[in-house]
Parts: sequence; structure tokens; C-alpha cells
Amino acid sequence: MRSHYCGDLRAAHDGDTVTLCGWVHRRRDHGGVIFLDLRDRAGLVQVVFDPDTEQAFALADKARSEFVLRVTGRVRMRDEAVRNPRMATGDIEVLGKELEILNVAETPPFELDEYGGAGEEVRLKYRYLDLRRPEALERFRFRSRLTHVVRAYLEKEGFMDVETPVLTRATPEGARDYLVPSRTHAGSFFAMPQSPQLFKQLLMVAGFDRYYQVAKCFRDEDLRADRQPEFTQIDLEASFVEEKDIMGVAEGMVRSAFRDMLDVDLPDFPCMTYEEAMRRFGSDKPDLRIDLELVDVADLMDGVEFKVFAGPAKDPRGRVAALRVPGGSELSRGQIDEYTKFVGIYGARGLAYIKVNDAAAGRDGLQSPILKFLPDEAVAGIMERTGAQSGDLVFFGADKARVVNEALGALRVRLGHDLGRVKGDWAPLWVVDFPMFEEDDDGSMNALHHPFTMPKCEPGELVDNPAQALSKAYDMVLNGTELGGGSIRIYRQDMQKAVFRALGISEQEADEKFGFLLDALKYGAPPHGGLAFGLDRMVMLMTGAESIRDVIAFPKTQTASCMMTHAPSPVENALLREVGIQVRKPDTDK
Repeated sequence: MRSHYCGDLRAAHDGDTVTLCGWVHRRRDHGGVIFLDLRDRAGLVQVVFDPDTEQAFALADKARSEFVLRVTGRVRMRDEAVRNPRMATGDIEVLGKELEILNVAETPPFELDEYGGAGEEVRLKYRYLDLRRPEALERFRFRSRLTHVVRAYLEKEGFMDVETPVLTRATPEGARDYLVPSRTHAGSFFAMPQSPQLFKQLLMVAGFDRYYQVAKCFRDEDLRADRQPEFTQIDLEASFVEEKDIMGVAEGMVRSAFRDMLDVDLPDFPCMTYEEAMRRFGSDKPDLRIDLELVDVADLMDGVEFKVFAGPAKDPRGRVAALRVPGGSELSRGQIDEYTKFVGIYGARGLAYIKVNDAAAGRDGLQSPILKFLPDEAVAGIMERTGAQSGDLVFFGADKARVVNEALGALRVRLGHDLGRVKGDWAPLWVVDFPMFEEDDDGSMNALHHPFTMPKCEPGELVDNPAQALSKAYDMVLNGTELGGGSIRIYRQDMQKAVFRALGISEQEADEKFGFLLDALKYGAPPHGGLAFGLDRMVMLMTGAESIRDVIAFPKTQTASCMMTHAPSPVENALLREVGIQVRKPDTDK
């Protein structure tokens, strides 16, 4: 139906007769001459209709926004005075000779250009229209090219593309599974994979040596800007490797992607332990572009009478930390109150602070509601340890370590953006030496990553002291976002059983849930490891999108629903009976 894409026409086509298909992006009527900006996947081109071509002109007069047209005309150069350097096709235009209206369109519910101000709910309801916007289309063109670059890199490195099952069984990977009832096995369920974790390990047992997959994964968890119930990850696994080998491949892949896609050479990837990241930044994915850091001051507070500080300072699972904000004394009380509300989202019960009006004046140069509770030696210690200067402000967090880390870690990032302390474009790093387990309040252990991660100790040491065990895990972080995470895997049966014991999984339960894995480890499993990148997050970062919803063609809302198709939705009772399910309505009386 067409000879060229609209956005591909250039000065080299001057004089050519072309046939184009696309949508009316804009229509303008200037003194009896009609201008249509015709849009397709490749971009825009201006088509001009004058009254000399009566039939085409009459149809152009009827055309409106988003009408679907087929146009035949001659490419010509624009006059110098009206060339548009902001358009790729801005040096030329098409003089329309023939026009066919392939389909009419109602007026869209929002403008399909960069000036459209529709809310996300409306855009997601009419997602097929939202995706027509050039900005949205460019993101998906970018995503397609990025996937190609990644595949090409991994193929060059000897990785083999292998698909793993989407219908599998539930495995403990940190989130709830989406369950699928089986019609042929009444009362039994498949689970949608949270990742291809166990299958890619079994491929290593099978001798595939190097595997990758652009894999769809599913997690039934609470959502936020960088999470979706279904998402895509770049998954890879290799045999006979150590941490540095997988990290080298992954780093090379990301460098290649940034170089090819953005013409950016990423800086060095420093390596930081989990312990250091949490101590300095309150996060295992710190944004190193922000120079604010947390400082421990618990030892200065354990003897004070102020219980808000003294309690956490004496608690082995507590933390008291300070966050110095250079120039922060200019913050108003209203701004401080806003930051206090902000940390409350993370469980903090308040946000203490000290304003440093004049550091040389000692205690008399400080301003704070908490000063009356702190002895001179504690105040002097805080000033010295934080390095606070005149004009600074020092925030404090005192609570369980988890609460302090989450609250002050998030506050650090918020302040960095609010106060313009984000320096540089890209700040990658590796975070390593994660704990194997995190301890619940009841003393039980949970795997920090997943229970197939290799510990840095022997099985006996792991069982005797699981809380102190470190893992051979590594996360790649970029600008405060976890871009990918992985580990060396357990490849010995005795070690896998030891991890299950540490997690409180009995031999019977382990055999029931993971018998196929334990059996496979008996038959010569090689040392192996891997990593998975969030493709959606990667595209989000590289395109500057605000949310991964902007880079997923048909995303869900933050309530895990689809505004366009109204999914999830009830199904007919006949279908439920086929799979042996009876729906129990929620109790609305409570």
C-alpha cells in the first residue's frame, strides 16, 4: 500500500513520487492550502494539498485528527524560510496528488503529542492511543534495539537462548506466586514463574554451559513505580565460573548497551560490601551521585537520658544514625515537617534535627528541640563525627536498624534531589557479600536472595551460625536502582540440604518441593552461577522514563489491574467447575 515510511523521507527524495500511509497528526488550513502532518511509526512528514487537485483537496478538507490516510504525491524541497530543523523531515514536504481516507476516527480523549496533559488512568484506559504518541513509540523502538544489542552480545559470548516453562510449581523466591488451576489434575495448581531460577540451574546440570533468555516473570506482590506483576528479565547462567566471571560478563553487557544505544562510556564499577552500603547509605542500592552519608552515633547516645536515642543505642538490633545536610540550616520548619511526614512512610516515628548556626560557638551556636536532652560531650561528639559546619543541618534516626536504614536512606535520596546534590549522569557499582539470611522478629531465618545461593562457608558452619553467614551474591546498581542481581549457585547436595535446614525446611518438605533439584545435584552438577537483569528497569533508566509502566506496552496499574481490558475479571461458574474451584466471596459485613 505504500512505498515509503513518512519519517524516512529526506532531501535525497526530492522529485520522487511516493505513496504514504499513516494517521493525521495535525491539520492546518492556511489561505486555501491545507497542510496535513502525516504520522507513522517512523515519524512525521508534512503533506500539502492545494485546490488544483480538486478531489484530493476535498478529501483533505474532511480529514481530521487521527483519520487513517493513504497519500500519493511528489517530494519537494521546502522554501528556506519555512524549513523546520526540529523535524527529521523538516527540509522537505510532499505535494499531495491523490488521497484515500482508509478510516475515520472519533476525536481522541487526549492530545497525542508532547503537550497532552491527560492523567495516567486515562492514558492506560486508552493505551492503544497513548502508544501512538511519538515519545511513547520512541521508547519502544529503543527497547527493541536494546534487546537486540543484548542478545547479540550474549550470543557473541557463547550463551545459548533456551526457553524454560511458564507453567511450573511454586518455589520460595520472596513473593507470592500467581497460581493456575489444572483442569486435568483436579485440586492441583501450576505456578507462574517468579524467575527461571531452578530450570536454568538444571540446564547447567545438563551441560548447556552458557544459557540466556529474555524471560517473562510473574510476582504477586505490592506494586510501586519500578514493579509490575508481570515483567521481563534478561536471564543468564554459566558453568565453571566464579563471581568475577559472571560480574565481568554482566558488566561488559551493560557497557556495550550504553555505548551502542546512548554513546555513553560508563565509569568504573566500584565494588562495595553490603555492610558498607547499609552503614554509609542505609540502602543496598545506593545512589552514589548523591554525596550525603549516614554516620553512626549510637555509642555517643547509649548513656544519655533521652530514651528516644538511648533505647535504640542499647538495642543490639537498633541503630542511631545522623545525616549531615550541608547548607541545610536554611530549611524552614515547614520543610522539616514535610520531611518528617516523608520518613513516616518508612515507619520512623519522628525526625530529630540540629541546626548549626555557628559551629565556632559550640553548643550556643546550635538550634534544636533535642539539645536540652543531650550532654555536652554527646553534642561535641556529634559535631566532630559528622563534620558539621556553620549553615549545616543534621538529621537523626533512632529505631530498629531496619527502620532507620529505610527512613534515612530514602530521606538521603529525597534531599539529594530536592537540594540539587545529584552530581553526574551515571554512577554504577557492584554490591557484594550479602548476608545469606535475614532474621525475623521470631528468630526464624529467611533467604535474603533465594535459598539456592552459595554461602561463603561450609555446611557445618552454616548450620551452627546461620546469622553470620555471607553469600556469594552480587547486585549491579545504577543511580540508586538495582539493575540486576545474581549469585554463584549451590551445586552440592550437602550444602543445599544445609541451607534448607537453616531455613527450617524439613527433609520431607525439601523432598516434596525440591526433590527434582536435590536428585539433579547427585549427578555431577558443575559449579555455576548467573544473574538476571530487569529489562524494564534498564529501559526506564536509559530513556529517562518516570516509571516502568512507561516502557511496558500494556502495563498494569499500581493495584495490579488493567484499565483497558478490565482484568482481572470474574469468570463463568461453568469454567470454575471445570477446574474444581469454588469462589468464596469476601465478607463485606466486617
